[in-house]
Amino acid sequence: MSRHLVDDVTVGWDELGTDLFKGAPPDLVHALTGGEQWPSRTLDHLVTLDGSPPVRMTVTDQDADDMDVQWGYVLHPRGIEVFNLLYAQRGPVVDWSTDPRTVFSDHAAAWAPARPGPSSAPPPVPPSAATGPRRHSTM
Repeated sequence: MSRHLVDDVTVGWDELGTDLFKGAPPDLVHALTGGEQWPSRTLDHLVTLDGSPPVRMTVTDQDADDMDVQWGYVLHPRGIEVFNLLYAQRGPVVDWSTDPRTVFSDHAAAWAPARPGPSSAPPPVPPSAATGPRRHSTM
């Protein structure tokens, strides 16, 4: 995941596609995508004011406040750490095996360190009823 999301992209993402689901169970992919497939698209057509090549945005402790960054995500081998920068500098790690249909709270205090990620498991969806969201074009 970190290779795809971070290492293999020069600047950033315009849209993440179904290629992220490579190797996932087909029923789960269908539940999330409604059976549609589309590729991820990078930000390839950026133009800077001075004509220099665009660079990846880097957020540090020193500039996070100026950039109005509220949430942080750190990719770990066992999962993704999620934290609200207004509340804490660390947070719980959501295991990579977590069902992606899981509903999570967006309340900052719920993402305190040393607590499990605040979530409720989604109800099981039978494959025949899995229609999933439809993709909307951004063009």
